[in-house]
Amino acid sequence: MKATIRKMGNSQGVLIPKAILAQLGLENEVEMEIVNDALVLRRPKQAPRQGWAEASQAIAAAADDALVLGDFPNTDDAELKW
Repeated sequence: MKATIRKMGNSQGVLIPKAILAQLGLENEVEMEIVNDALVLRRPKQAPRQGWAEASQAIAAAADDALVLGDFPNTDDAELKW
């Protein structure tokens, strides 16, 4: 299949038909690289921060979310001699 490179603002791009996107399972983002003079588009392996929300909810539910340094980590500094 041939496609035309089109001007899009200050860039250029190729329109990918909806049927091809659906067949590949591509939605909003792709990973893009050049391999042996070919432009390769792939589905992202993992979304950034995937699972972080669930992990933080599990930590909070286990009551294991206390502050490590406390509210003011330098409150005892007055006793230090410099």
